[in-house]
Amino acid sequence: MTDELLNHLAEGPASAPPLLLGPSLGTSSALWDRVAPELAVTHRVVRWDLPGHGGCAPDLIGAGATVGDLADLVLALADALGLERFAHAGVSLGGAVGMHLAVHHPERVASLAVLCSSAHFDGAGPWVERAERVRREGLDWLAESANARWFAGEFTVAELLRDQAGADPEAYAACCDALAAFDLRDRLGDIRARTLLIAGREDPATPPAHLREIADAVPGAALVEIPGASHLTPAQCPGAVLTALRAHLDGGARHGTAVRREVLGEAHVDRAQARQTPFTTRFQDFISRYAWGEIWTDPTLTRRERSMITLTALVAHGHHEELALHVRGARRNGLTPEEIGAVLLQTAVYCGVPAANAAFATAQRVLAEEAGQPDATGGTSGEA
Repeated sequence: MTDELLNHLAEGPASAPPLLLGPSLGTSSALWDRVAPELAVTHRVVRWDLPGHGGCAPDLIGAGATVGDLADLVLALADALGLERFAHAGVSLGGAVGMHLAVHHPERVASLAVLCSSAHFDGAGPWVERAERVRREGLDWLAESANARWFAGEFTVAELLRDQAGADPEAYAACCDALAAFDLRDRLGDIRARTLLIAGREDPATPPAHLREIADAVPGAALVEIPGASHLTPAQCPGAVLTALRAHLDGGARHGTAVRREVLGEAHVDRAQARQTPFTTRFQDFISRYAWGEIWTDPTLTRRERSMITLTALVAHGHHEELALHVRGARRNGLTPEEIGAVLLQTAVYCGVPAANAAFATAQRVLAEEAGQPDATGGTSGEA
């Protein structure tokens, strides 16, 4: 084992929401060649290779490896790239890695797409046998069945066949070990990230029933079945995969806009959208997708708690216009005027009395407006 990172290819604007793409066993990042460039228009796309596949070092894993080991390598890559929270989409073994991350590191996974994968891969037996034979004979014998396992009809992708032939046998076998040991069925209900399942109707390796099993167990998960597709759907049916992934990824922005309206009010969001220009469009999308679609929807904290934190941060930085907006939001999130006052009093200790004084004046004006009363004082009784 080394400290080397997984081989990867990054595409798209560095400031865009991050999206990690994982491969199937025997393939490389080339599996996503007809999908990733399109996704990179709106996302920072990072395709990663399995150990011993593509350009990745084989000694990153060894015999007896687990999907958890692969997930740790993906997290190490994300850390090295400064990606604290990311969307993940993966095919087969790559999908299993994504599910493991969503269960064991939920704070890192903003959304999850699982393509042609399974929560258990039909048990350990076949994978143990394959690992033993690969260690004994190498990979040449797999070439005869690759097309039948991966593609429907006469379709083929020569580069992916070369990927399998060029993989490191020991690393490939270690990935088989990981598949043999993988069974996440009893933890699927713990996945809280927005989840999309994509099945190929003609897939003999992970038939649609495997994806339906996951969809039925993961709260709120959506399932798309692609006709005419087999196991490597991004290669055989890139248009259908793109359509499904775009709808799934854009769902964060749509959901975020709904939450933004609930907290800040319809009138404010309508005004913000009316003022939107081509210059500000990406920023507005960033706010809706990341701030409201990921942070405000994270169930770790309640909306009341998030309002308290937001008020404090706005006081600390003197953003009084935003403070007025979020005082109204705090009332919508259930905070009483007394609780808002207690939050602002706390800021006097840690952010300074002048900052709290200005915040009290702003909050008092807003609360008076909300109550239909004039703000007679123009400030607090203890102005400094």
